[in-house]
Amino acid sequence: MLYKFKSKAAGDVILLQANGRQILEIIGKADSDQLVKGILLPAEMPAAITALQQAIAAAQARHQAQSEQEASAGIDHNAVTLRQRAQPFIEMLQRCHQANKEIVWGV
Repeated sequence: MLYKFKSKAAGDVILLQANGRQILEIIGKADSDQLVKGILLPAEMPAAITALQQAIAAAQARHQAQSEQEASAGIDHNAVTLRQRAQPFIEMLQRCHQANKEIVWGV
């Protein structure tokens, strides 16, 4: 399954199910009904941006610690980070908030 986030103020953002679910959990839209379809109102967007930025900072700290451990063990591991996955969605949130337009998915 894919998540397709749509708005009149920005281009669509499409995420794989696991990544879309992770973002919905971070922004507090992960109850069972909202995982299938939902709406994010402009008033909710600043809190969603803040939650994503905090989650990214925490994930980066964990990733940095893991990378240091792997480097000392001689393991080269390049993973796609939460920052890379969430950045298009954060940009969408910023544009939609500025334009006062909602974001919908599953409709």
